[in-house]
Amino acid sequence: MEDYRRIADRIAEDIAAGRLRPGERLPPQRVFARRRGIAGSTAGRVYGELVRRGLVVGEVGRGTFVRAAPLPSGRALAEPATTAPVNLELNYPSAPGQSELLAPALAPLLRPDVLAESLRTAPATGTAAAREAAAGLLATPGWRPAPSRLTFAGNARQAIAAALASLVRPGGRVGIESLTYPLVKEIANRLGVTLVPLPMDAEGLRPEAVTAAHRSTPLSAVYVQPTLHNPTSVTMGEARRHQLAATARQLDLPLVEDRIWSFLHEGPLDPLAAYAPERTYVVDGLSKRVAPGLTVGFLVAPEGRVEQVAAALRSGAWTASRFALEAAVRWIADGTVEHLVRAKRADAAHRQHLVAEHLRGYTVHSDPHGYYAWWELPYPWRADTFAAAAAERGMAITPGSAFTVPVLGTRAEDCVRLGLASTAPPELAQALRTLAGIARTRP
Repeated sequence: MEDYRRIADRIAEDIAAGRLRPGERLPPQRVFARRRGIAGSTAGRVYGELVRRGLVVGEVGRGTFVRAAPLPSGRALAEPATTAPVNLELNYPSAPGQSELLAPALAPLLRPDVLAESLRTAPATGTAAAREAAAGLLATPGWRPAPSRLTFAGNARQAIAAALASLVRPGGRVGIESLTYPLVKEIANRLGVTLVPLPMDAEGLRPEAVTAAHRSTPLSAVYVQPTLHNPTSVTMGEARRHQLAATARQLDLPLVEDRIWSFLHEGPLDPLAAYAPERTYVVDGLSKRVAPGLTVGFLVAPEGRVEQVAAALRSGAWTASRFALEAAVRWIADGTVEHLVRAKRADAAHRQHLVAEHLRGYTVHSDPHGYYAWWELPYPWRADTFAAAAAERGMAITPGSAFTVPVLGTRAEDCVRLGLASTAPPELAQALRTLAGIARTRP
């Protein structure tokens, strides 16, 4: 019997040569098996291998389609990059006059005596000043982390990696929302961790789904974005947070809570750590609040788990630089971060108005204060072919499949995510008009 990988290799060659074009549908597996004279189980393994390589995407009820482009790999700790003139993939907000606002706090660090201290290495637990500043920055009306529980990474992605590395052995299983932050998949791959997608509803992750998955085959942890979930913008209500915390406590499961976008939410909601502090690892950072070039990731560990987290940060070489810590302390203390947060909240609201104006009539899920939009494309558009059509017009957008675990049969409801933060508002408005025009045509 011919090896399924060799069959997959030949299909991959057809895709690379253009004989199978982006968006083209492959035959149903039973038809494929009959044409090739192979068993149905072998056909399933061929299709699964093509999904694993990022060459095709399977959609429930519709079939298997050639992707517009292969999935990126090896970028667990960096955002995807593109050369498109209009970038709606990257999502780094910048406030007007931001550089001028940041510069004064950096000036004292350039004095030789201060610089000498700032260029020393810092432990994973940072400095006393950094712990106090971060604890105050992360505090909400009903929660303030103890400074002694703070550790620091180079950025929030590294903080996620450290939290998972400290909790999950290679081969372990981590529950995630059925749509999740794409780079968590790369982090899990590098750590040898299996991600288990869990159903969501209008309030995010469903606690009963966590219970069902854990009782089927035990989970080691759950990664969750309860505030301004990426990509859907969903925010859990207080009752759901109580339920999820109670479920985690009942199952004795740790939670890794990603709050990187929570600074945009103006409501009084507390993190999951306020409901289950003994098992919640809170991840946050400065890349969105301030800037991606000089940033710090925050990781709040439960009582008694700080050393394990610190060890993971050290072993992964993920600790923050002392210079970045010193800059962060000054930006937090002098009100710069608070000023930038206010400015970016207003900027996000303005960009959401542009989305509402130019995508009126389409099904778009977003938050009035969020920096992204989740667009359910009109029939017969599919996410990959729409992204390819946008790329032909100089725009980079993210197809919904990037937010799912690549398992045959997974579907992202023919959605794309639009990152709104990295393009100037006039160009964003024009891009949205162009995308709306594409959506009115047929693929």
